[in-house]
Amino acid sequence: MRRYARTVVALALATSVVTGTAGWVSGDAQQALTGPPPGTTSWRADRVLGAELPDPERADPAEVAAFFDGLSTKERHLLLLRHPSVVGNLDGAPLELRYRANSLALAAAADPRYRSLAAPGRQILAFDPRGRGQVAEVFGDLRSAHGVSVVVPGSDNDAGTFDRANDVYGTPAGMAKSLHQAAGPGTAVIAWAGYTTPVGVGVDAATGRLAEAGAGRLTRFAEGLTADGLPEPAVFCHSYGSVVCGLAAHRLPATDLVVLGSPGMRADDVDGLRTRATVWAAKDPTDWIDDVPSVRFAGLGHGTDPTDPAFGARRIPAGDARGHTGYFAPGTDSLRAFAAIARGAATGEGAAR
Repeated sequence: MRRYARTVVALALATSVVTGTAGWVSGDAQQALTGPPPGTTSWRADRVLGAELPDPERADPAEVAAFFDGLSTKERHLLLLRHPSVVGNLDGAPLELRYRANSLALAAAADPRYRSLAAPGRQILAFDPRGRGQVAEVFGDLRSAHGVSVVVPGSDNDAGTFDRANDVYGTPAGMAKSLHQAAGPGTAVIAWAGYTTPVGVGVDAATGRLAEAGAGRLTRFAEGLTADGLPEPAVFCHSYGSVVCGLAAHRLPATDLVVLGSPGMRADDVDGLRTRATVWAAKDPTDWIDDVPSVRFAGLGHGTDPTDPAFGARRIPAGDARGHTGYFAPGTDSLRAFAAIARGAATGEGAAR
């Protein structure tokens, strides 16, 4: 009887998403941005160093890191000037070189949406202007940090809305900056808007299609950090970003996976994620995500609520957070818990797991 009831709920979910009823909006179908960085064709043809350069699509981050380790400062600078869009997005390349490359790429960008990203002092670790735009920014000293975190946002986030002034703690930059301020010295936080997110709450948000593409990009990004000699990160995954993290979990180098306002991770429980990371979950009582059925059927829905005790994640207190984007608000229990995880100081006492 229970299985029948869940099937009925799943069918209702499918109908709601497709027709835009029951409070769902249709959303615009998005084409996932995949493949190597912009400028790859010119990079592949370049023999300025007397040999082929590592292919951005085929070389893994460890191979990229080894290549740059073998270059002189002059050779690195030459590649930076000739191919800023490739170097700035090449996972495994030294982060200092990526900062400089993306500064050049942003200075040359004509799109006014990206003007604020070019402001002096910003540490842009990735910038791809194609489509809606993708970007990653670092808060703190990533090279010296003993605790590194990555924030993965959900729907309606891209390079153009990365640090919008409204709903600050729902933006990638706002979440990451708040976490870094709470976690304190010795930590660094990366706001990673590095995948094509759904727009609105429709079929894209209810399926795993965009999350599948994002999972591969997130995994490669995290592998690039470790290849560059940085610590494995704690990864904080908001809303649809938790679907991305769930699909990436089995291959993602991470110490912790923290999901908040999650519609599900496309797994029945923690064991189904096949990760060695510690899994944490938070959901406040006023978050509308609680109205989304925790089912998967015919490709729609994302499965078990990670805050369900049966899922097996360690529960993070979030009773004083407000709404779907209040988890990183200063003074909340959720942000205090996130900061402890970012510092590597969380004990998991009182956890559901």
